[in-house]
Amino acid sequence: MPKAPTVYDVADLAGVSIATVSRVFRKPHKVSQATKDRVDAAVLDLGYVPSGSARSLAARRAGAIGLCFPDFDGIDGGPAPIAYADGKVIARLDPPEDVEPSGNLYISEVMLGTEIEAWRHGMAVTIAVARGERGNEIFDNLAGRVDGMVTLSQTVPEGLLAHIARRIPVVVIAGPRAGDDYDHIGTDNVAGMEAMTKHVVDVHGVRDVAFVGGPADSPDDRDRFEGFRMGLLAEGIEAPSEPLLRGDFTRGHGRMLGRRLVEAGPVPRALMCSNDQTALGILDALLAAELRVPEDVIITGFDGIDASEMSRPRITTVRQPMRELGRAAVDTLLRRLGDPLMPPQTRTLPVTVLLRESCGCLP
Repeated sequence: MPKAPTVYDVADLAGVSIATVSRVFRKPHKVSQATKDRVDAAVLDLGYVPSGSARSLAARRAGAIGLCFPDFDGIDGGPAPIAYADGKVIARLDPPEDVEPSGNLYISEVMLGTEIEAWRHGMAVTIAVARGERGNEIFDNLAGRVDGMVTLSQTVPEGLLAHIARRIPVVVIAGPRAGDDYDHIGTDNVAGMEAMTKHVVDVHGVRDVAFVGGPADSPDDRDRFEGFRMGLLAEGIEAPSEPLLRGDFTRGHGRMLGRRLVEAGPVPRALMCSNDQTALGILDALLAAELRVPEDVIITGFDGIDASEMSRPRITTVRQPMRELGRAAVDTLLRRLGDPLMPPQTRTLPVTVLLRESCGCLP
């Protein structure tokens, strides 16, 4: 095997010093375009790959951001059989099943925003999922290999998060500040759901309105339910102390809740769901029971995932800037790395109410 080219080879071929090569890699804006072009040409000609570990040591940084999410996919982490067969094509009937058709799309969008902003700053993203008994161990190990951590609220146990925050900066997405010193990024859940509730009552004249919530320990769900209550009270309608039903934010569980509502009957005139996937699942169940949306039941969601726009009817929803949440989290984390002593930051991004057919608003 031929010897791998070194930074010395690049410097010799480009006719510059090793320090100049290093500046091209680390601070290209401080090098003239002509010099940068010579170094880049030498790198391509030699097939040289810069050492990430060496650069990290020089900068005293890992060059990576840790991203921690809860286990929304429900995989238990146990061994699974390999289901591959070489050289075979199998054709079989595929009857409909009550399964989740896709992953958690909110998480996917936040993840994409995080990756985009990290890429803009030349950073890598390492992802960890709170799955199984080893979740805490994985998070702790991850903290030793990244410059800072972005996590969804309540993904990492508070004690462990405080331990990690003593070593590296932590940015929490979603959920209010609770006496901690972390940086927080969120959206205006309360105002978004309050505006949606007032629209359903004012414009559509509905007073039989129920809230279908998510997990009781979800900060986003608590804020959205509070916004729902505020909207009802502002319209002179008595507000319930608890959601009508609770789910787990998945479409599959939303279907189950929808079937439960149909069986119990009568279904409330309007169902305001804490997220889009719950709303989509309830829509599936109502249509299967031959109930019409919005003629018989109005349905609304929250998040603004793509699937809410592709359903028939389209789901009226509150769109939160999911991708921007990820980008803002990385931006805040990088600011923290540049100024460790700045006061804890709380950033609240605006939301948009999207009126569609599921509430009776026609395009």
